[in-house]
Amino acid sequence: MKSRWIQLLLGLACMILISSPQYVWALFTQPMTAALGVTLAELQITFSILIVVQTFLSPWQGVLVDRFGPRALLSAGVAITGASWMLASQASTITTMYLTYGLLGGFGTGIVYVGVIGHMVQWFPDKRGLATGLVAAGYGVGALLTTFPIAAVLRESSYRSALVRFGLIFAVAGLAAAQGLRRAPRKAHKSLSVRGDLSPSQMLATPIFWLMFAMMTMMSTTGLMVTSQMGAFTKDFGLANVLVFGLPVLPLALSIDRVTNGATRPLFGWISDRIGRENTMLIAFGLEGTAMTLWLLARHSPVLFVLLSGLVFFGWGEIFSLFPSTLTDTFGISHATANYGCLYIAQGVGSVLGGPVAALLHESTGSWLPVFAVIIAMDFTTALLAIAVLKPMRLRWLEMNERTRAELPAQEPEWSALSTNS
Repeated sequence: MKSRWIQLLLGLACMILISSPQYVWALFTQPMTAALGVTLAELQITFSILIVVQTFLSPWQGVLVDRFGPRALLSAGVAITGASWMLASQASTITTMYLTYGLLGGFGTGIVYVGVIGHMVQWFPDKRGLATGLVAAGYGVGALLTTFPIAAVLRESSYRSALVRFGLIFAVAGLAAAQGLRRAPRKAHKSLSVRGDLSPSQMLATPIFWLMFAMMTMMSTTGLMVTSQMGAFTKDFGLANVLVFGLPVLPLALSIDRVTNGATRPLFGWISDRIGRENTMLIAFGLEGTAMTLWLLARHSPVLFVLLSGLVFFGWGEIFSLFPSTLTDTFGISHATANYGCLYIAQGVGSVLGGPVAALLHESTGSWLPVFAVIIAMDFTTALLAIAVLKPMRLRWLEMNERTRAELPAQEPEWSALSTNS
């Protein structure tokens, strides 16, 4: 169906447009601290607010998207995201920066992220892993399109000018893309009965959801520990001022990581469509644990440190295609966006465990080795849970649903006309 690929491209465009607030933040920290007269630690609270709001409000944002449709809510989301940058350009105090770039930006990006993922799992019942992986990759690598242009504006003008210009671009381009979004018709899911669909409150009462929540929390902790602490342990490992291929280790590693973090999402999503979600989780999460182990052992080799950092992110980024696909396979499409919003809170929990909690463990032990040991254990534990616990639990759940549907009288689903949907 050609129309669904158009929906994917439009969703991908929205994801790319809301990726910059998170992934180009580092470009703004130096000029903002100087202009606002604050310390870096005070300014970084803005970024923390952005991530926490983006994740912890996602269940309610998902409910709104399911209720009012993707066109209306994603239009609002991209507009709010753009407005957050334009308003932040006028901030003269750190509190105003918290409220604009942090709070407002987190709310806008959260609506779009959860909304696009929910949109894809509904339009692609047969290719959920691939579709969610592609749009998630747009969020993971989309900021590469704006990094250098924003850096150029910062050199020529000011961060305030960059925020106004690109905030306006995000809002206008995002609004244009969102106008083409439409609900997936029921007939696109003819093979799936809506009788088995669970609302968020029903889903939260199942052990399967909480197992998946624990698994995603552990995997999120792994990647976010590396994301938030990489500069610190690169320095502690004596690599901060080392050059590899003529480039500093940290920026080079981060550039490679951005690419592999994006590439793994559609790839493992596509694999999971063919060999099964849990089988793919076993491979991917096991790869992450192995990569983290090798990375730690090779921490004194600059070349291996850079190359293995890419493998670490290649083994991590696929959680953003595997978990939403598995969740929708299990609990249905009618409340897919709101349901994923509930699961996406695990990313927020992981940001706390991988950020301040990991830093406290490092401070208390005086070494990064215990932190890596805990993270590696989480990776391998999650891989084993996927194949040994989640897979049989889901099989029993799906078999029970099939028996229940077989016992109910046939009922023709209500088809939704494409032309009348939001």
